[in-house]
Amino acid sequence: MHRQLLKRRYLLAIVFVLFITAGPIAAQSIPERISDEQFWKLSTEFSEPDGTFRSVNLLSNEIFFQYVIPDLLKTAKTERAYLGVGPEQNFTYIAALKPKIVFIVDIRRGNLDLHLMYKALFELSANRAEFVSRLFSRPLPDGISEQSTAADIFKAFAGVERSQPLYDETLGTIKRQLVANHGFALSGDDWASIESAVDALSTFGPKINYLSTGTDSYGGGRLPSYADLMTATDDEGVPHSYLNTEDGFRLMKDLETRDLIVPVIGDFAGPKAIRAIGSYVRDRGTTVSTFYFSNVEMYLDREMTWGSFCRNVAALPLDAKSLFIRSAFDGQYGKGSGLNSDVGPLIRHIDQCFPSQQ
Repeated sequence: MHRQLLKRRYLLAIVFVLFITAGPIAAQSIPERISDEQFWKLSTEFSEPDGTFRSVNLLSNEIFFQYVIPDLLKTAKTERAYLGVGPEQNFTYIAALKPKIVFIVDIRRGNLDLHLMYKALFELSANRAEFVSRLFSRPLPDGISEQSTAADIFKAFAGVERSQPLYDETLGTIKRQLVANHGFALSGDDWASIESAVDALSTFGPKINYLSTGTDSYGGGRLPSYADLMTATDDEGVPHSYLNTEDGFRLMKDLETRDLIVPVIGDFAGPKAIRAIGSYVRDRGTTVSTFYFSNVEMYLDREMTWGSFCRNVAALPLDAKSLFIRSAFDGQYGKGSGLNSDVGPLIRHIDQCFPSQQ
């Protein structure tokens, strides 16, 4: 398919916010570091009750998610707030956008637990090779350097078998990091969720995909593995994965270490999560740079709660540079490569929330 045609039909579309929301003069700013107590308070107090989704979503199925990054880099402002949903694809957007603070909002508590697992692994790992080793319970192979690309790293790990001692060690260090070092009040269910995620990543390794845990059904073609997602590129063949360079990894590690990536449980149409984040960001004189919401609009439309989501979005501090990244599936993408992503309708643009602004 011609590159320009593919780009027009690509599953991720950047949507510009066509209005400016005003806010009060900030009495404070986004801190350079959030304390463990404040991190847990934000995550807990901003959260809504645990919800349900059709799958556990340990990783994305959006193989073309990097296609919008060149346009993001041209338009989006750095040093602002980033909002997102879901698992690891957020890390690549964060590495590109370099925000001051991040909130990951998802309807499932399991996604919060998954991000706590990632937090511990980023903090514990000195570099990408150590991180991938811990993430999949695979011993470090030879030949990986600071100059290695994501493709180099996953090629090196491709033939490495799972290590039970490394799995046991990783699980123990994650728990010590989150509970003993940070003092987070994990429940038994939280820990069971984290252990389940570590077990799945260890069992399937870099070949794990969206359906590996068997919690959903999918009628399309072969889904991308974790390795596929990390070695993907934009439509010009340029890789942007958070694991493609040490700089991208270090940015993620730095934000995680300073407690500035906060997972929150929330329904996009719910009464509290998005509004609480909006108030926090506005009160600290910051604007939302980017809001990645994947294909959540499909479910909002199905549940007829789009209007509630629009009202929540209107409560965010936004300006003319604020961007939304949305999944716009038509079932055509990736067929030539044998990699399909989730399929759903292109419903509406975010600016339809605000018809009076047209």
